[in-house]
Amino acid sequence: MVIFRLGRFSGVKGPGIFFIIPIIDRVMLLDLRVFTIDVAKQVVITKDNVSVEVDAVIYYRVMDPSRAIIQVENYKVATSLLAQTTLRDVLGQIELDDLLSKRDELNKKLQDILDRHTDPWGIKVTAVTLRDVSLPESMRRAIAKQAESEREKRSRIILADGEFLASKTMTDAARLYAEVPAALKLRELQTLVDIAREKTLIVVTPSGDAGAGAMVGLTAALNRELSERETSRKDEAKKDALREAQSEAGTRR
Repeated sequence: MVIFRLGRFSGVKGPGIFFIIPIIDRVMLLDLRVFTIDVAKQVVITKDNVSVEVDAVIYYRVMDPSRAIIQVENYKVATSLLAQTTLRDVLGQIELDDLLSKRDELNKKLQDILDRHTDPWGIKVTAVTLRDVSLPESMRRAIAKQAESEREKRSRIILADGEFLASKTMTDAARLYAEVPAALKLRELQTLVDIAREKTLIVVTPSGDAGAGAMVGLTAALNRELSERETSRKDEAKKDALREAQSEAGTRR
């Protein structure tokens, strides 16, 4: 409690029992608990000319009741208005990316500025928290496009790195096969084993040291033989069907 005697500051009393002189003494009660200020949304234009709406919460308490009464008319209103003004001034000096990514640094900076200005009033600002940053719809779409472009850029870089490593590995493998031809033959046999796992495929391998031309020739001959067999089978089926039809016609007669 702050006591004024005949309009003159007398001192700070309490908590506890104390005596005052009626009519002569005037008592002003102060709450020493932590107060909160819900700073309404402020329209701020950032350094890169982007309009955003920002609100915050200020936590403070009265440390010196005498100065809180004597030095300022209404310390609650004064602290609230100072918080709004400081919020606009500080956020107007930074870019949008810093506003979105450096919340902790901005909270600390706002707290230091407010604490420095309210110290002569006997007020201690204990914390400042930026609660919400509202962006225009067009800016949200632009940020989404930017994030999508960054992800596509990273995916292309990763794909290019994979292609580079694969080509480098294939170059080393080709050099090794050139030095050791038996390794290439073993790799060919391993490939044939993998292909032979499919039950519906026919694998023909040339004997001896045959080139790619011999392999292609054998494949073509096999395909031609299979085609001729299929045609012959269809012709036999047609003949059988024709004989059955003639037999049924003779039976009906």
